[in-house]
Amino acid sequence: MQRRHLLAALAAAGLPAWAADKKLVLGFSQIGAESAWRTANSTSIKQAAKDAGITLKFADAQQKQENQIKALRAFIAQKVDVIALSPVVETGWGTVLREAKVAGIPVILTDRLVKEADESLWISFMGSDFVEEGRRAGRWLVDRVKGGKDEVRIVELQGTVGAAPALDRKQGFEEAIKSEPRLKIVRSQTADFSRAKGKEVMEAFLKAEGPKRIHVLYAHNDDMALGAIQAIEEAGAKPGQDIVVVSIDGVKAAFQAMVAGKLNVTVECSPMLGPPLMQAVKDLKAGKTLPRRMVTEEGVFTADVAARELPNRKY
Repeated sequence: MQRRHLLAALAAAGLPAWAADKKLVLGFSQIGAESAWRTANSTSIKQAAKDAGITLKFADAQQKQENQIKALRAFIAQKVDVIALSPVVETGWGTVLREAKVAGIPVILTDRLVKEADESLWISFMGSDFVEEGRRAGRWLVDRVKGGKDEVRIVELQGTVGAAPALDRKQGFEEAIKSEPRLKIVRSQTADFSRAKGKEVMEAFLKAEGPKRIHVLYAHNDDMALGAIQAIEEAGAKPGQDIVVVSIDGVKAAFQAMVAGKLNVTVECSPMLGPPLMQAVKDLKAGKTLPRRMVTEEGVFTADVAARELPNRKY
């Protein structure tokens, strides 16, 4: 009787009626391995699937949307129970997500949202509030410069063009610094969330502006900030002192840089989405309705607490 009720509930929700004894299969499309954060995210998902007894089909897209679309179509053909997607960019997902919906396979978005008019194409989103992360970085900087009189010149390293965290972290930061007219973004360019590109673009900024005309670096992730720190040092300036360095993610290497006095603040963005994702998959199996948005709790860490917090970093 209970089984009939469960099957009826799943059918009413438009979800597949899984057999009670069938091992769940999750197809996960990962963006790539462009940063320490992304690597930690992949590790969390793989380990959590193993711990939960869920069969994981994991596809690394190497930062290419076409690879993710191919992976999703492969998951649909394989009739996985649930698809989870961390989209490399926001747009261009409508067709393949509709294919998953027609096949009766629920889709959970992790880490990044998509921008599609039909929001019924995915069940839920779990991850960070990227706009708020940008605001937190901006608020910290506004507090830092409070009481001064001179113009503060900022260079910005953006994430991948079209990616939700790049768009949102820029938006949130700009919102926050509007309250302090002395703060000016003088150069802004993508560095693809990678350390190598962060170094390369920062070198170009330093060549164009000169180290003394750059007062703050705002990087959309720690890896780009760490690459930029190398460029700042090679230019003969002191990161964290001559140029204030503000970044987002909260990876272990960022804490090490703060302990060394080379980075001033990192806004946390937790990659440990594996356990809540597996719980969400199990909840779907049980016929439960997932919240539309599951936002992770995160903090802001400054250089003065880095040494104390470093041992707590799992990624």
